[in-house]
Amino acid sequence: MKKIVLILTSLAVAYHLFAVEPVKDTVSMAPPTIAAVRPLVSPIVVDTLATDNKALSVILFNDGTWRYVQNRSIEQDSTIYDRYWDTTNISAYKSVSKDSIPSSVAINLVDSLKGYRYPHIGRITSRYGMRHRRPHNGIDIALKVGDTICAAFDGRVRFSKATDTGYGTLVIIRHDNGLETYHGHLSARLVEEGDRVVAGQPIALGGNSGRSTGPHLHFETRYYGQSFDPERLINFKTGELRRDFFLLKKGYFSIYSKYEQDFNAEEERYSAEKKEAALSAEKRYYKVRSGDYLGLIAKRNHTTVSAICRLNGIKSTTVLQIGRVLRVK
Repeated sequence: MKKIVLILTSLAVAYHLFAVEPVKDTVSMAPPTIAAVRPLVSPIVVDTLATDNKALSVILFNDGTWRYVQNRSIEQDSTIYDRYWDTTNISAYKSVSKDSIPSSVAINLVDSLKGYRYPHIGRITSRYGMRHRRPHNGIDIALKVGDTICAAFDGRVRFSKATDTGYGTLVIIRHDNGLETYHGHLSARLVEEGDRVVAGQPIALGGNSGRSTGPHLHFETRYYGQSFDPERLINFKTGELRRDFFLLKKGYFSIYSKYEQDFNAEEERYSAEKKEAALSAEKRYYKVRSGDYLGLIAKRNHTTVSAICRLNGIKSTTVLQIGRVLRVK
């Protein structure tokens, strides 16, 4: 009898701890913006509790902590986990050609809950690009065998197997934002196909399996099967996301398109556009009216006749038509 009372008391305490205030209209109301109780370190998910708001759940961890997580299937395209879902083959998008992918795709990396965690903090030993005349489609991060690997974003495990490929033991997660992340050369898997994971949840242990010359994590980012430089998303020196919103361009799918290389080009292009915008803002125009002549127009706009002629390719003797637009600065 005492055991029953103790169990009922524990359940009552748990109910008060994790109960969420009812929402009057769970269909029309957007999920509230709620920050996680604390940053995730390395807890293991032990249970998921539903709330009165169908777009919001509570995740319980084995260390007694918890956090809110949005049920993206309610508020976003649920076909992310239906179309091209393959738990047998590493590549699920063999039937999707690169030509069919839009020239640019706007991707929200994180939502208001800031669901992101650096997969593993370590020294970068190899970057994205060509290596020994072969494409290296990801980033290599040094680690010790048995080090914890975490999910970068919320999502669902699509592939979790020990393979006979260069990846060795591999875990692939498809995320709510449509991206997939690959985690290769693992020593152990902590998740299985179909498992729902949240950012920061341990998914595997680092290792040296597959085609590897030493313990490290091979980490890839892909969209519809096409790889791109993970450094476009993550600053691997600080472990932070470079931005919450990411514009993925089709040109990034080239193995020769590295973040650092394109970053310099983008900075130069940005500077040129900024300079052009500044010059454009300084330009001034004047529409010729009845009775106007070049000397009068120059005086009204605090410039000279020669300057107006130079800007418009005309002569001081040019007859001005009423309604003609002249650049005066």
